Amino acid sequence: MDGPPADRPFGRRRRGLFPPRRSRAGRRCRRTTGTGSAGHRLLRPRVARLRRLHRRCLSGLGQGRRRRRERALPGGPDGGASPSRLCRGVGAGLADDRQRLRLLRCRPRPGEGATTARTPPLLDGRGRAGRGLGSGLTPPRLLAAVLAGKAAGTASRLVGQGGGTTLPGLVASRIEPRTLALLAERLTAGSVLITGTNGKTTTSRLIASLLQGLPARVVANRAGANLVTGHTSAVLAGAGLTGRFRADWGVFEVDEATLPSAVAELKPRAVVVGNLFRDQLDRYGELEMLALTIERGLEALPEGATAVLNADDPRTAEIGYRLGERRGRLKILWYGLDDPAVAISELPHAADARTCPRCGSRLDFRQVYVGHDGDYTCPTGDFGRPERDLSATSVQLDGLDGVRFTVGGVQVGAALGGLYNAYNLLGAFATGTALGLKPGYMVERLGEVPAAFGRQERFLHQGRRFTLMLAKNPAGFNEILREAERLGGGRHFLLGLNDRIADGRDVSWIWDVDFELLGGDCAAETLIATGVRAYDLALRLKYAGLKATVEVDLNRALDRLLEAVPAGAEGFILCTYTAMLDVRALLVRRGSLRPYWRT
Repeated sequence: MDGPPADRPFGRRRRGLFPPRRSRAGRRCRRTTGTGSAGHRLLRPRVARLRRLHRRCLSGLGQGRRRRRERALPGGPDGGASPSRLCRGVGAGLADDRQRLRLLRCRPRPGEGATTARTPPLLDGRGRAGRGLGSGLTPPRLLAAVLAGKAAGTASRLVGQGGGTTLPGLVASRIEPRTLALLAERLTAGSVLITGTNGKTTTSRLIASLLQGLPARVVANRAGANLVTGHTSAVLAGAGLTGRFRADWGVFEVDEATLPSAVAELKPRAVVVGNLFRDQLDRYGELEMLALTIERGLEALPEGATAVLNADDPRTAEIGYRLGERRGRLKILWYGLDDPAVAISELPHAADARTCPRCGSRLDFRQVYVGHDGDYTCPTGDFGRPERDLSATSVQLDGLDGVRFTVGGVQVGAALGGLYNAYNLLGAFATGTALGLKPGYMVERLGEVPAAFGRQERFLHQGRRFTLMLAKNPAGFNEILREAERLGGGRHFLLGLNDRIADGRDVSWIWDVDFELLGGDCAAETLIATGVRAYDLALRLKYAGLKATVEVDLNRALDRLLEAVPAGAEGFILCTYTAMLDVRALLVRRGSLRPYWRT
């Protein structure tokens, strides 16, 4: 039976409305409805709009309900066709009007040529689009994840159970597992990842400050939640209630063991690897296993990304050497210190990387800066410190008030004390260099960055000054003790040791800490051990020849320290991660500090 006359403008079908379908032989369109019905008059404007959308730049699907593969047509680069040529070659119909609207969101932006226009993603069975969704309409499932995550974070802060730095990401990921990837791909400039054992939070804060001053909109996990849930919570903070995500950069510190998954989700432009020290052996294992995990993450970096590596760390250097051999096109930027005046000549007994990772020979260290970071070489000549692209010279330490050095002909400084913060500052400067920032601008921005929460965080109490510092492994603990010894005023200490999951269940590492530095001529006058494993800590202090007061209750231990420090003196609070958070919570209640998610 012949179809309706060709002058009828549209038809009705069982599966939605779409433009008339013409055969290749030019036969008449198949139409199945009359023109005089009420439905015809109501739906005519909608059909007209759909046809106009189709004529613009929707492409990719063929006749009927079957998708047709796009064929490369002459006229575009590499044999590809421009969007207009593709539109002219497309068949008449799409599956339905909803599919038209989804594809419209993925059309090339105005001004984009054929070289930057991406093929619209195909939709899966649930109607969700893949990569390339853009910053337009948000898929319902992702929108639900954003709303639920933001609500969970707000509720967490209102009831005083955390700062909403992890729970939002956990809730959102249960609803849409790809929340992090879908939101992170909308970052207009890209992301930067920072990993390593010590200094991640401080380095992340420095890099975020550099990017914010461009100016640029930056999302970051400032509170140090460095697992996938923390990263997801950070990007949720940059999304509105409608799901619209507007940010230019993402700066994320990443747990060493989760770097491969973070790279896969975030596809960063740069990754900073600061150092590798022994930490949480029950979770990470030995350094060799951790180095292989980080190497696997760096191997998955997208083309054109940069690895910013600490040349003074033997394990980090070996990662860079192997990456250079396997991926010749991967950009590697090396940085390190070069000032014998602030170095020691021998490795401390708690140093981890003593042997050559290639032949197993004992490394010769000419200079040692922090832990096993320094100037080293293998006696067989097959391994040594890489040539540095950026070297810090003329290092000046001003106690806990600041550090300065010269790099690339400019003097860089920050209000961060200790030699270990020289590495953090230099790592941030190197990252800015890799991203194309000007040295003069970086000098100005880095000098304004305060210390991160719990990392040399100072506060006043009744006219007395106190410093809260995180100490979670032998290398970090030893550097803090040495800095307190240099100050000469380190006589009053509160030491907190916990063994929760975030700290690591194994606390045997305290036997590698040089607590003996608290004795001798600068003997500590006040020494209080607290935390879940306070008695283990007191036993270690006794073997160091020190007598400590054990107070398991953290509130009473803090009161003892506050009372023991005389006017004009300074007290130091050195704690593992969860103990530091507990101390901060008490100080927040007393009004001495702000909540960590507001710092």
